[in-house]
Amino acid sequence: MPAALAYPLAALAEIAGCFAIWAWWRGASALWLVPGLMSLALFGWLLAQVEAGYAGRAFAAYGGIYIAASLLWMWGAEGQRPDLWDLAGAALCILGAAVILAAPRAG
Repeated sequence: MPAALAYPLAALAEIAGCFAIWAWWRGASALWLVPGLMSLALFGWLLAQVEAGYAGRAFAAYGGIYIAASLLWMWGAEGQRPDLWDLAGAALCILGAAVILAAPRAG
């Protein structure tokens, strides 16, 4: 699966799963854990679909996408708009992820 598809889907699944646990921990029903754990399992599966020579490289590049997706979650789900520093930091992280994934490597 291309990283451009897998990473955003994985980020959504991870953030949704973590948010469900976060909500439960702060008093929401324990039923939040069911979709939360399913989302986290989906996250793991999606991340494993990325074509990268090493898991560590796939995970490292994903980190940049996760940061940007977390800020989008903050804006869409929590109503807090990212500021200029949030956007600049996310852009740097996405650039870093692109360098990790697209860099030419010897055999």
